[in-house]
Amino acid sequence: MIREFGQAAKVLEWVKKEDLCCAEGALRVRMLASPINPADTNWIEGTYGTRPALPEVPGTEGVAEVMESRAAGFAVGDRVIFLDYAHGWQESRVVAAADVLRVPSDGNVLDLAMLKVNPATAWLMLERARSMDKPVVLQNAANSGVGRCVIQIARARGWRTVNFVRNAELAAELLDLGADAVFSDDEAGLQAAKLWLQQENAEIFLALNAVGGESAVRQLNLLADGATQVTYGAMGRRPVTVPNQFLIFRDMRFEGFWLSRWLKEASRDEMTAMYEELVTMMQKGQLRQAVDSVHALADFAAAFARQTAADRRGKVLFRGE
Repeated sequence: MIREFGQAAKVLEWVKKEDLCCAEGALRVRMLASPINPADTNWIEGTYGTRPALPEVPGTEGVAEVMESRAAGFAVGDRVIFLDYAHGWQESRVVAAADVLRVPSDGNVLDLAMLKVNPATAWLMLERARSMDKPVVLQNAANSGVGRCVIQIARARGWRTVNFVRNAELAAELLDLGADAVFSDDEAGLQAAKLWLQQENAEIFLALNAVGGESAVRQLNLLADGATQVTYGAMGRRPVTVPNQFLIFRDMRFEGFWLSRWLKEASRDEMTAMYEELVTMMQKGQLRQAVDSVHALADFAAAFARQTAADRRGKVLFRGE
């Protein structure tokens, strides 16, 4: 729980909460696992797109087991993920049945805990490419959680990806994951990517931007006229500044994407269909998310030490007791 905004190591507390009544239409659930996402750090610091009323429990997503059900369609033992903010860093909670979605009870707990955010973000942004002929998708931050999902989902659809990373040593790993080309996110990488596109006789009509600043502008130099750049993150903490030529002479489109808004506006049928397909991909081994370490809730200091470690490889998760 946090009572004030600030650095996680300073404001997180391990506290005992009173059990809430499980009212009609609600479920009492036991948290099985919940990851630490970059959005959680921003949420704790008070710099995210929305600021919660405090005190409150962090945790954007997670998977839980139903312990008590007062809602039709849910039984004790069912596993669910959260469509609204999960408040997942706690042992148990009460949640409205309308705010959860049932997932396979025999699925891998850690995979299901990471299902809601990164795979869905990648999936939904890639939907823009469905109407394109033999799509080639461009992205920066390709080693991020979303970036890795983009690579795998595109590969499963038979689409190609051109990927930019800050650390070129990651190229082999991303190529093994299914990337078609990986370049360093700098001027040399831009020139190498231009040459690759010429050799492949390929055009790019969709770019996914999670960095901003110069990285976002480099993407524009690789896009075809009329292409779309979708911004969904700001890892570089620099604004997206679009030179006029790309608006006037190149007719490019610029969009933003925020999963939370889509989840609020989409129908339950739309959400169910998407997550069922993503679960199927996981079951087939077509979609994998790396795990760095798993920690008990009370061991949050060690968990955040791993989250900020330079050698972290994959997600850091909390696991329920």
